Amino acid sequence: MRIDGSGTLRAGCVLCPNPGPMTLDGTNTWMLREPGSRDVVVVDPGPHDERHLERVARTVQEQGARVVCALVTHHHDDHTGGARYFSELTGAPVHAVTPAFRVGGHGLDDGAVIEAGDLQVRVVAAPGHTADSVCLHLPADGVLLTGDTVLGRGTPVIIDGDGGLSAYMDTLYRLRELVERENVRALLPGHGPILTDARAAVAEYIAHREQRMEQVADAVSKGDRTPGEIVARVYAGIDPSVQDAAESSVRSQLRYLAERGDIPADLGGV
Repeated sequence: MRIDGSGTLRAGCVLCPNPGPMTLDGTNTWMLREPGSRDVVVVDPGPHDERHLERVARTVQEQGARVVCALVTHHHDDHTGGARYFSELTGAPVHAVTPAFRVGGHGLDDGAVIEAGDLQVRVVAAPGHTADSVCLHLPADGVLLTGDTVLGRGTPVIIDGDGGLSAYMDTLYRLRELVERENVRALLPGHGPILTDARAAVAEYIAHREQRMEQVADAVSKGDRTPGEIVARVYAGIDPSVQDAAESSVRSQLRYLAERGDIPADLGGV
């Protein structure tokens, strides 16, 4: 499925050429614009790839428009590394939850509305993948930009101590309710293709996480104790480049299962 150039009436994707095990096809930079307006909001400028950042700025300029601000869905470098250079290119501030990643901008509080002309983008706090993750609701198009909270393919790593699985599961349940309440039809992820059935995508994510936790609990019942042992059983055959990330994810799962009382409490501190 085509990613670069994909989108909706008000959202268009510019794909950064930084593919990899953690970034899939690359980082999706989203340009949001109300039809007929000159004002553009850019979501996740991407890493410090000057050609990509210049392409985004040039695309906006060629449309006779201007970037009024950039938003970042979370602090990881593949989303924020180019933010300062992008701000220099466009003169636009960069807004972020974490102060260190703002460039002349402000925070992104849950429920805040970012306005650009007649465009409205609503901030949805989404801790889990990272503590500072947000999703962005574009109600006029019936879509939700999900950053790395929900990917276009596969599932994100949950870093132990940086958001955590408990927060992530709460976020997924909240997104499920939002998708139902607001009739969100599609998800625009930070990596991978658009998910055209938002309800099914969120439901699948919840089911996947619950199944993974059952598998981890089963591994513990069979005598596995270290994250490495559990990864070898539950994530057999994974790419070695993501071994450390998988072990971190297992630590989060162990902590969550211990908090729920599904495994001995002492294993939650592995």
